[in-house]
Amino acid sequence: MSAVGLLQAPGVGSCWRESFAVSVVSEGAEDETELPVLQKTEKSRTISKIGRELKGIVFVIQSQSNSFHSKRAEDLKRDILKQAVDLGKELPTVLLIHQINRHEGAWTILPLMRDFSVTYGRNSSWIFFCEEDTRIQVVKLLETLRRFDKSKEWFLGKALYDEESTIIHHYAFAENPTVFKFPDFAAGWALSIPLVNKLAKKLKSEPLKSDFTIDLKHEIALYIWQKGEGPHLTPVPEFCTDDVDSYKVDHCATTFSNFLPLCGEPVNKEDVFVAVKTCRKFHGDRIPVVKQTWEREAALIEYYSDYADISIPTIDLGIPNTDRGHCGKTFAILERFLNHTSPRTPWLVVVDDDTLISIFRLRKLLSCYDPNEPVFLGERYGYGLGTGGYSYITGGGGMVFSRTAVQKLLASKCRCYSMDAPDDMVLGMCFSGLGIPITHSPLFHQARPMDYPKDYLSHQIPVSFHKHWNIDPVKVYFTWLAPNTEESHNGKKVGYNREDL
Repeated sequence: MSAVGLLQAPGVGSCWRESFAVSVVSEGAEDETELPVLQKTEKSRTISKIGRELKGIVFVIQSQSNSFHSKRAEDLKRDILKQAVDLGKELPTVLLIHQINRHEGAWTILPLMRDFSVTYGRNSSWIFFCEEDTRIQVVKLLETLRRFDKSKEWFLGKALYDEESTIIHHYAFAENPTVFKFPDFAAGWALSIPLVNKLAKKLKSEPLKSDFTIDLKHEIALYIWQKGEGPHLTPVPEFCTDDVDSYKVDHCATTFSNFLPLCGEPVNKEDVFVAVKTCRKFHGDRIPVVKQTWEREAALIEYYSDYADISIPTIDLGIPNTDRGHCGKTFAILERFLNHTSPRTPWLVVVDDDTLISIFRLRKLLSCYDPNEPVFLGERYGYGLGTGGYSYITGGGGMVFSRTAVQKLLASKCRCYSMDAPDDMVLGMCFSGLGIPITHSPLFHQARPMDYPKDYLSHQIPVSFHKHWNIDPVKVYFTWLAPNTEESHNGKKVGYNREDL
């Protein structure tokens, strides 16, 4: 099936639309006969207008195929359609990214622009993107979009910006990084159809380059901006990331509903095996940080090095240290986990010796995942996704494997092409080849807290950060990651009072 065909498939068919409309009674329908004729006429006109506007919006949920995430996306889709039925007969199209296209790079959005243009370029007004935990007030969203001329090129969202240049954005706009705004996906963001058509035309003549996808929201904004030839992001105050129960949300068309997912009791400490990659030259400075901070949270932990040091202790896997890559060491860790740990331990976490992580929060997060599925979880990056390529979990923020995923990987023939190959990228290639999806969580971070916008971190309860550059890592841990520090037990965010780090 073509990409366009797949785009059309999740749309709402007429027969289904009728049955859905019958099954949900519109608000106030029982009082319809009591309304005066003029009021009925005016209400009918209003409903008709809202229906036309709603039909002109294509909702795209940035969903994932893992069962936990796909269910949350389906729940959001049902909520959008329920609100639409309550407003009248016209139902919008609601698409789930993971169902749209088997193309590995669908989550990076830009490869889908040509299909969006072909399928919706004539009869729609807006493409509205959101995450699975974005909550949408449809009426307020329509009121908000009405302020913008749909015949013009618009790029709308909640604006984020860097306070200082950062490695994850390749130190872009180093002289004044605050000038460049990019959207917070959690609040939802919108492209007018004229802009979608323009982007599709450009992508047809100039295919996407084959390189890295690191921070998608920043990279999409850069691509749209086109060094000043395209529109900047227009900040929209009604696109919010405040909690749905917050007093601040009265004006909001969108809110954000989850800061740290929790699906029952956290998994047991003994269900998580932690593997720390290190080498002799870092035994003296990095390992003490682990021991001062998060080691106590782990019931099962081993340190893997090129030198056996009984004072830590470290285990020498017989793999020489390499300056970069560490693929040989990581695969040896996977083999050891599968063959030398209890088969009743369902989860493996592989971290660097300069990763700062909350095992306490990770245990909460893992309550939402089925270890009988092949789960490979962390912060998702991409390589060459404009021309095929693959996604991978970036290693610095921590890589989480279900035992099932490790079994399937090692049962395959996929291995390192060299001992110093980048382990995270090789794993991405292997899992891609096996048809096992990468599962992204924004709560894992490849960089330090100071490398991310404050507004972005404000709606997270983070699981990890990475690197000790120019920071006090112990202070960062106890400020951002220590368990039971100003966080509730149900995954809702409460007020953090953090220093600038």
